[in-house]
Amino acid sequence: MKKKFSVLILIIAASIIMSACSEDFLEVRPSDGLNKFVLATEEGIDALLIGAYSMLDGVFASFNWEAASSNWVYGDIRGLIGNSGTDAGASDGIFWIQNFSESADNIWSTTYLNVKWRSVYESISRCNSVIIVTNQAIEEGNITHEQADSFYRQARALRGWFHFEAWRMWQMVPYIDENTGLLAFTNTEDIRNKIIADLQEGIFLPDNMGQIGRFNGTVCKALLAKAKMQMYLDYEGALPLLEYVKNSGTKPNGEPIGLAQTYGEIFDIEHRNGIEAVYTVQYSVNDGSGGYNAGYGEVLNFPYKSDESPGGCCGYFQPTQEFVNSFRTSEGLPLLDFSYNLPSIVDFRDQGVKGGSIWDSTRTYHVGNACTAYNPAQPFTDLSYESLIPNNRGNNPLISPEAWELKWTEDNSKPTDPRLDWSVGRRGIPYWDWGVHTGSDWIRDQSFAGPYSPKKQVYKKSQEGVYTEVGSWTNGWTANGYRMIRYADVLLLLAECQIETNDLSGALTNINLVRARATNPDGFVKEEDGMTLAANYQVSLYPLFPSKDYAQKALRMERKLELGMEGHRWFDLNRWGITVSELNRALSYEKSTPWGRSMYGNAIVGPEDITYPIPQRQIDLSNGKLVQNR
Repeated sequence: MKKKFSVLILIIAASIIMSACSEDFLEVRPSDGLNKFVLATEEGIDALLIGAYSMLDGVFASFNWEAASSNWVYGDIRGLIGNSGTDAGASDGIFWIQNFSESADNIWSTTYLNVKWRSVYESISRCNSVIIVTNQAIEEGNITHEQADSFYRQARALRGWFHFEAWRMWQMVPYIDENTGLLAFTNTEDIRNKIIADLQEGIFLPDNMGQIGRFNGTVCKALLAKAKMQMYLDYEGALPLLEYVKNSGTKPNGEPIGLAQTYGEIFDIEHRNGIEAVYTVQYSVNDGSGGYNAGYGEVLNFPYKSDESPGGCCGYFQPTQEFVNSFRTSEGLPLLDFSYNLPSIVDFRDQGVKGGSIWDSTRTYHVGNACTAYNPAQPFTDLSYESLIPNNRGNNPLISPEAWELKWTEDNSKPTDPRLDWSVGRRGIPYWDWGVHTGSDWIRDQSFAGPYSPKKQVYKKSQEGVYTEVGSWTNGWTANGYRMIRYADVLLLLAECQIETNDLSGALTNINLVRARATNPDGFVKEEDGMTLAANYQVSLYPLFPSKDYAQKALRMERKLELGMEGHRWFDLNRWGITVSELNRALSYEKSTPWGRSMYGNAIVGPEDITYPIPQRQIDLSNGKLVQNR
C-alpha cells in the first residue's frame, strides 16, 4: 500500500513538472488545484484511501515499532502479558511503560508515546484528505454518488477507528475532521459520540468489498461494537452488532468467517487471511518497499539466537511468568482463583537451566557448575539449575538420566491448556518447524527477562525467504499480517455482552465454542517419537455458569488465554474497571520471579495508569490548545 502511495506522489510531481513547461504556468492559481487536477477522480481518491488504509499498521516515514497497531507495547506489555524482554543495555521507552513510570516529558517514554500520537493523527489526516477530495470530485462530476458514498463510508470508518485508538490510549484527545481549522481544536471535549458516528457510517458498507484489505460492513459492525463496549459499556447496543457478525458476517472479499479448525493455524502466515481472520492488517514482503510493508511494528519480537532460530533478533516481548502460569488447568478448566501461581502448582519455571545441549542417555550428569546438558525434548520443570548448585543445596549430588526423567515425568503430569504452546516458546516444546525450543540459548538475557520466547507472529523455517524480506538486517520483516479482528474475539465479546445482559446460557455457548477448539493439542508431540504429546494437555468445556460473577471471571480468563500476546489485555482491563487491582496482583507475583526485580523494580499501579500521559511535545506544538490528561 505504501508503495502505491509513493507511486502516486511521483505521478503528481511529474504532472507539476509537465504543467510548468506550458506558457500559462505562472497564471495558474495554486489553491486546491493539485487535488482537482490529479486526485479528484475515482483512481486518485482510491489511491488516497489506500494511503489511509496503509496506516493500519501504524508505520509511516521512519516510524516503526513505537506505533505498531498490534499494540504489543501498549496493550500486552502494559497488561503484564509480556515484558520488554531483551537485556538491560537495550531497555528504552518500553521499560518505563512496563514499570508504570512513564511521564509526558521523560525522554525515553515520551518517544514511544509521541510516535504513537503522530501516527494516529497522520492516519486521521489521510482520512480527511479522502473526504475533502471526494467532495471536490462530486462537484466536478468526476464520480457518481454511489462511488462517493463508498469512499465516504470507508474514510469515516477508518477515521473513527483511528480516533478510537487515540481515545483508548489517552481519552482526552482532539477530534479532527475535514473542517477542523489548523488550531481550531481542543482535547477537553468528550468526543465519544463523534467516534461512534464515524464508525456507524461504515456499517452501511456491503459485506463484499471485493478486496481482502478493505473495511466492509462486517468489520465495521465489529469495530462499532468494540467502541460501544469500551467507551460506554453499551452492551445492549453492541450485542446485535456482534450477533450479526457471528451469524451472517463475511470477510471483506465476501468469503465466510468462523473458527479455524486448530488454534495454531490462525497464526501461520499462510493462513493470515484464513477463516478465523475477520480482518487482517495486510503486510507484504519483497515488494520494493524495503520492509516498510512487512510487519515493521513487530520486527523486534523474535528469539535472539545467532543461528537456527527465526528472525535472529532482537529478543523483545517475552511472555511473563504470570501469563504462562495462567494456562494451568484442573479437570480441564482454568484456575479462576489465581491458584495457578501457587508454588505447589507452578512447574513451568526454567530459569537458570542451561540451554542448547543435546541429551546423551548413556552419560551421567553432574548437577552443579559442571552441568552442561539436559534433555531438550522434555517439558518444563520447576527444579531450576541454580537450585541444584552445591552452594545453594549444601551438597553435590550426582543425577542420573533416570532421575532427571523421573522429575520430568512428575512435572509433565500436571495438566495445561495447549494454547500455551502456541502463545509461548518454552524449552522442550516444538517451536513451529524449527525443532524443539532448547531454552536459554534462544533468550537474549534470561536472567534479565525470563526464559520464554514470543511465538504467535513468528514464521516457519520453511517460509524463510518466501514470506520474509530478503536482504535485510533481519528476517523479522514478514508478511504475517496482524489479525486485528478474530472470530474468537467476536465470540468472546458477544459472550461478554450476554453476561452483562443476563443471558448466561448464551454466554456459556459462545465461550465453550472457543474452548472446544482449544481441546485439539494441534500436533504438539515429542520429536523422538512423533506420537507422544509434549505435555499433559487438558481442556474441558464449562458445564454451566452458576452466577453472573462466575461467568465474568470465566470470560475474563478466556480472553487472556485465547488472545494473549495479541495486544488486548490492558484495554480489556480498563473496560472491566479492574486495571489497578488486577495489575497490582499480577505485578506482585511477577516481582517474585528471579528476573522480576530487574524487570519491574519498585513499580506499582495507580488510578492514573488507566491512561497514558499526552506527550509534552504535542502540548507544546499546540500552543496551549491541548491540556494534560492527568
